[in-house]
Amino acid sequence: MRVIVVGAGVVGTMHAWHAVERGHEVVHIERESEARGASLRNFGQIWVSGRAGGEELDTALRARELWEGIGERVPGLGFRPNGSLTPLRTDLELAVAEAALSREDAAARGYKLLTADEARALNPALRGEFAAALWCERDAAVEPRTAQLALKDALLASGRYTYLGGREVREVVGGTAVRDDHGDVHRGDFVVLCTGAWLGGLVRELAPELPVRRVRLQMMQTAPLGEPLTTSVADADSFRYYPAYASEALDALNAGQAQDPTAAAHKMQLLMVQREDGGLTIGDTHEYEHPFAFDVLEEPYEHLVRVVESFLGRPLPKIQRRWAGVYAQCTDTSRVVHRQQVRDGVWLVTGPGGRGMTCSPAIAEKTANELGW
Repeated sequence: MRVIVVGAGVVGTMHAWHAVERGHEVVHIERESEARGASLRNFGQIWVSGRAGGEELDTALRARELWEGIGERVPGLGFRPNGSLTPLRTDLELAVAEAALSREDAAARGYKLLTADEARALNPALRGEFAAALWCERDAAVEPRTAQLALKDALLASGRYTYLGGREVREVVGGTAVRDDHGDVHRGDFVVLCTGAWLGGLVRELAPELPVRRVRLQMMQTAPLGEPLTTSVADADSFRYYPAYASEALDALNAGQAQDPTAAAHKMQLLMVQREDGGLTIGDTHEYEHPFAFDVLEEPYEHLVRVVESFLGRPLPKIQRRWAGVYAQCTDTSRVVHRQQVRDGVWLVTGPGGRGMTCSPAIAEKTANELGW
C-alpha cells in the first residue's frame, strides 16, 4: 500500500512513521524545505499531567508509551522521562494539588505531593521559596527542533519512505492523488492531510466548515543554565489552564487569588523545560482573537522572567531567542483532534492544539487503525 502524507510537522511525521512501521510505502510532502511551524516552536513536552480524563488522558498515556519506544530506536529525539514539578506557594494552590491527588486517575498520571525539601532533592536547581510541589512522574520531554529531522532520517533508512520538501499540495485529483505546485501528481491508496495551522487554500476547499481555530503564543529560550534542571517546571497558573485540575478548589483559587495582571491579560502560564544544550525553553501566552497581532510583546517575557527567577532563586541566563508561533485547536477543546474524511480515501487530521506534541504518536496510531493500514 502507498500512503501520501501532506505536512511534515509532528502529526504528519507520526502518520508516516506508523504507515512505514506497518510495511507500507510513504510519500511525504511538505511545503517548506523542512517543517517550521508549531512542531518546532514548542516545549518538546510530553505532557500527561494536565490532560482531561477519559479519551484525552488515554491518548496522552498511550502516546507517552509510544514516544518512549520510538525514543529507544531514534536517540536523536532526545527522549527523557524527566517528569514535572509545579511549585506551590499558597494554601489555595495547595488545595488544587490535593484535589488533583484525589482523582481516580491520579496514579496513572504519577501524581505525588512533595514537600519543598523533597522537590529540591528531585530538582536542586529550584532554590527559590515555595511551600510544596506537585510531582507528575509520567511527564517527559523530547527535542522539538531536531525531532522531525531524526524521525525523517530513521524513515529514510527504511527504504520505503520518500520525502519531498518545498512542495505545496494544491489539489486532490483522481481520487487518492494530489497535485503539487510543481505540477507533479502523487498517487497512493490513501491521502492524509496533516497541515497543522495551515487552514486555508486546499484545506478550506475540502472542509469549508472546519471546527478548528488558530491560536498564537509567545515563547523564549535562554543560554545554558550552567546546571541541570532535572524536571520540567510549571507554575500554579497552569492549574487554571489544564482541564485535569478542574475542581471546587480551582474555583476557589480563581475567586480568591487573582493572576498577575500581565498573566491574566495574555492568558499565561509558566512552562519550562531544559534543552540538551542546557538552555531553558520558557513560555507561554495564548492569543485567540483574529487577526493576530504581528508584534512580539515584552511584558509577557518580563513576567515569565520574574516567575522563573523566583523559583530558581537566581538570575535567569541571557535570553537568546524569542519567537511567536501558531497552532490549530479544535473549537470544542474537549476533542483531542479533528479527523475528517474529506474525499474517498482522503483524510484531514488537524486541531490537536497544545496537546499535539504530546499526543501525536497515538493520534496517528488511531488513524492507521481506523483506516485499516
